[in-house]
Amino acid sequence: MSGVRVRFAPSPTGALHVGGARTALFNWLFAKSHGGKFIVRIEDTDQKRSSSVMVEDILSGLRWLGLDWDEGPFLQSQRLDRYKKVAQQLLNQGKAYYCFCPVGILTAKHNEAISLHRAWKYEGTCRELKVKEVQDNLAKQIPSVIRFKSPQSGEVYFEDEVFGRIAYNLDQIEDFILVRSNGMPTYHLGVVLDDIDMEITHVIRGADHISNTPKQQLLYQALDFLVPSFSHLPLILGPDKARLSKRHGSTALTTYRDQGYLPEPFRNFLALLGWSPGSEMELLSTNELIRRFSLEGVNKSNAIFNIDKLEWFNSQYLRNLSPEELLPYVKTVLEKHDLWKPDYNSLKRPWLLKVIDLLKVRARIVPDFVNQGRAFFCDDFEIELKARQKFLKDASLQVLMPELASRLKRLSKFGIETTETTLRRFAAEKKVKAGLLINASRVLLTGKAVAPGIFEIMVTLGQESTVNRLKVRF
Repeated sequence: MSGVRVRFAPSPTGALHVGGARTALFNWLFAKSHGGKFIVRIEDTDQKRSSSVMVEDILSGLRWLGLDWDEGPFLQSQRLDRYKKVAQQLLNQGKAYYCFCPVGILTAKHNEAISLHRAWKYEGTCRELKVKEVQDNLAKQIPSVIRFKSPQSGEVYFEDEVFGRIAYNLDQIEDFILVRSNGMPTYHLGVVLDDIDMEITHVIRGADHISNTPKQQLLYQALDFLVPSFSHLPLILGPDKARLSKRHGSTALTTYRDQGYLPEPFRNFLALLGWSPGSEMELLSTNELIRRFSLEGVNKSNAIFNIDKLEWFNSQYLRNLSPEELLPYVKTVLEKHDLWKPDYNSLKRPWLLKVIDLLKVRARIVPDFVNQGRAFFCDDFEIELKARQKFLKDASLQVLMPELASRLKRLSKFGIETTETTLRRFAAEKKVKAGLLINASRVLLTGKAVAPGIFEIMVTLGQESTVNRLKVRF
């Protein structure tokens, strides 16, 4: 399998989404696991809908995900002469023909069939036109397309690496278009020629392409080329089993990056959408994914996208990274919220690393270091309404908390043990539960009902900030 060559060939008519990213990842993993080549090709012949902005979005998404390509990115729009040459070759061999049927008439027939719930395919009206009639129509510049002359009887089949044998009766396959009236190749002609010229050995793509495969197989045969191995990946659905959409959290891959997901857990999560590593393990390093990946592990059933599961993966990776490894990500989010200070690079760096280590246990995405930990970086933070209502409702706290602050201010050594001893002794003296003071302190110090250990918070914030926040009237 050392000659494995696979490709990811998106159309730049939109951003790179979860489904496309999963397809790219499976191709990349397959190439890496067999010492092969991963090629990126942009299918941009739909001139009206293709966008250079989307090309860059796709490439940025692949780079973020860590899917380095070996060749490309190639653009179909730079290969138009090749498509025209092969289309003419098929015409000369009698394997294709000009079709002059008006688009409006064909569209009307198609729409009528839909309204009657009937299948429809092109009837082959121009299939047997005489040479002179074709020449006359071309001379008159009557708009035309080039259609493939599909065999009209028999069967075409292929062995799918995921779904097994898939067969179609040839009477189901119409004489599909190879070249549009504007001279641009259709998807079928472009993808087959590209795969031939780039010596693609394995085509790994979404299951929504299964119906395209028999047409492309006929093209391979007409051009006397070996058909590559086909593997079609199950669809990705939302939790409600509907096609994945924005309401399920499906969005551009670069948006997940901007929302604070890390590429490693996203890659890990994505790999398990429709593929099983053969064990119960979920947290897999990139090297482990490469080592374990095989097409035999791809499931036939559709995968379910769960944003909560993605957040869980991300939280596990955040928890396992060192503060030093997390620092660049935290710096970015602090800068975004104008909370980054110059001395975080120098004098306060050890303190910042301590804060990161304290917060990472509860962080699910990178912005949580600010969303949950803003109080560590500034005094301008809000107290959550539910936290206030639950833990600051006891009227006695208006007196107890300033007095606790005074006790803490007198400590000569402000550490975890001394702060805890002081608080618990104070609670015993005032005949109140220590939990009352602990919960109130957590809310006053962080604004949150849930946060790291209260005494770790106090020590990390420092004596001055702790005292000042506990003595303020609330």
